[in-house]
Amino acid sequence: MFGSRVQDEVEMQRRPNNRIFPDERQNQSKPLYQAVRADRFGANRLDVKNPEKLKVLNEGNKPWHQRILDPGSNIVLRWNRVYLMACLFALFIDPFFYYLPLVRKYDNGSSCVAKDQGLSIGITIVRSLADLFYMLNIAIKFHTAYVDPKSRVLGKGELVVDIKKIRRRYIRTDFFVDVLAAVPLPQVTVWLIMPVIKRSDDNVRNTTFALIIVIQYVIRMYLIVPLSNQIIKAVGVVAKSAWGGAAYNLLLYMLASHITGAIYYLLSVERQITCWDQQCLVEFNNTSCSLRFISCENIDSNGYHEWQKNTGIFNKCDANNNNISFNYGMFYSALSKGAVSSPLAEKYFFCLWWGLLQLSSSGNPLVTSAFIVENTFAIAIGAISLILFAQLIGNMQTYLQSVSKRLEEWRLRQRDMDEWMRHHQLPAHLQERVRRFVQVKWLSTRGVEEESILQALPADIRRDVQRHLCLDLVRRVPFFSEMDDQLLDAICERLVSFLCPENTYISREGDPVNEMLFIIRGKLESSTTNGGRSNFFNSIILRPGDFAGEELLTWALLPKTNVHFPLSTRTVRSLTEVEAFALRAEDLKFVANQFRRLHSKKLQHTFRFYSHHWRTWAACFIQAAWRQHQRRKLAESLSKWESYSWWSEDHPVANKPRQEGTSSGGRTIAEGAIAHMHKLASASRRFRAEDTAIRRLQKPDEPDFSADHFD
Repeated sequence: MFGSRVQDEVEMQRRPNNRIFPDERQNQSKPLYQAVRADRFGANRLDVKNPEKLKVLNEGNKPWHQRILDPGSNIVLRWNRVYLMACLFALFIDPFFYYLPLVRKYDNGSSCVAKDQGLSIGITIVRSLADLFYMLNIAIKFHTAYVDPKSRVLGKGELVVDIKKIRRRYIRTDFFVDVLAAVPLPQVTVWLIMPVIKRSDDNVRNTTFALIIVIQYVIRMYLIVPLSNQIIKAVGVVAKSAWGGAAYNLLLYMLASHITGAIYYLLSVERQITCWDQQCLVEFNNTSCSLRFISCENIDSNGYHEWQKNTGIFNKCDANNNNISFNYGMFYSALSKGAVSSPLAEKYFFCLWWGLLQLSSSGNPLVTSAFIVENTFAIAIGAISLILFAQLIGNMQTYLQSVSKRLEEWRLRQRDMDEWMRHHQLPAHLQERVRRFVQVKWLSTRGVEEESILQALPADIRRDVQRHLCLDLVRRVPFFSEMDDQLLDAICERLVSFLCPENTYISREGDPVNEMLFIIRGKLESSTTNGGRSNFFNSIILRPGDFAGEELLTWALLPKTNVHFPLSTRTVRSLTEVEAFALRAEDLKFVANQFRRLHSKKLQHTFRFYSHHWRTWAACFIQAAWRQHQRRKLAESLSKWESYSWWSEDHPVANKPRQEGTSSGGRTIAEGAIAHMHKLASASRRFRAEDTAIRRLQKPDEPDFSADHFD
């Protein structure tokens, strides 16, 4: 039937304008798709009834390049998460291009500027792999449906699945931004543009290179904002856990420190080159100073060795020389410690530490020179660091407080409870019991209100959750194991959590019973004195799988239930910490009304066999029957001895004393018979008194398992 319905809908989609003929409209009833219609471009638009199962909105027989993805499906959500991680990885990779220029120092005191060839090759390969994710995202957006803005009056709106409309809208909105983010500008600049620049000034080339990377870096940072909003709109949060959210915000802060340190390194190299240029211009009147010799590419050219012997720019620009006149400002630390000429790992961690220090302190320890670019960079650090640090502290505090929020609420509630108990001057032992109960409840639930969570769920989901939690426990109860799944679902749906600390009386004998307990873990002691009678006490231990409060079940199964709750015939006390499920009286009454389908002798025997009341009564009844049997045997024995005593009075021989070896004294047979008859009579009276006491034990009430009274 399901397959024929889908075939009918596919056949209707093949017809011109998707027309539905009148005779087919009458036979149609709740199709798989809610609507099939044609838009003005002639393409089908489907409202999917279950988008979680059908992640692809179009038919499966279409080729992959024509299929449309649902923006709310799981596959799109997974891709957004993967794409977000790829964007963060790309933002981490790009600043390494700033570490390509380095200063090489030789033993003769000369220096030159070179490019780290190994780093450039490695960073180009990794950056190209990251660019593939941006290109793949463009292809996915060309096949992802969007919500029509005009249909957002109520609900989520209507999806537009026309591929022409999707492409036209994407080209008008985000296409060019995504293309600028996906173009490999740093790779092209390093391998194509930089070698073409013939100017000898390395600062010009480095500045051009830095500006190109910064422009694309800002675009890629911008893409993270709408991508995070899409994930938040789909699932509510970017990170599922509080610690994950805190780590995500810390990662963004470390990423800002990473790019700050990389810019600081590039500006340090440029500041070193600026000093060389200025000193070269000063020496230009005395000797011929060529700026092209600053580059390591020209150290083997003609005239370099003569220039290197005559120039003094390396000594006058040495940051460790206190007699130089050039002011390095904030870059003095990197140049004096040799960070610009160190291996990659050393200079990277030094610059990362410098960036983290400046962002955390809002640039307070910075000492700048009169260089405009340097002061602009310091101002940007001070302004951006305030925003980033405030955002980091705020988000971290929010996420970390969410972890300990319930613990703090529990502490405040416990403090209020202690103040209330001291105000009302409760005894010390009673205060300790209250604190123990609060502690047991906190350890079991961690402050989560289970009932409120379940009540907020839809009925179908709540039924499935309750079935998962309680079905195995309910099936342990032999009386409920005879029921069908529908009744078990009704019972599971109405069970509530019950917690009890050690040595707590759950119910006392003679008190009304308002709930039935099914034990999950722990032990209970159930005892009775049969209404307070003396010389009678019965006690049993209830373990996981047992139940207490069966008087309520008997009360609920009666054809005409009284308004008042039944009285408990047993005292139930917890021996250990107990966790159980409780079935309240009104809920049990509702379930009991469904028992009319389960009227059988097997159900009656099951109830009697596992009922503690019936077990106690049966044991006492068997004891009474046994004593009655003993009394009957005593009566027969007594009659025999009486007849023998009559015979001994008529025969004098029987009254002669027995000779037992040494003495001739002793009792006659008649005297022995009389003494034995007295013992039998006293035992008979004792058995009769005990039997009378046992007969006072009332037979437990039994529900009417017949179906007549329900008719």
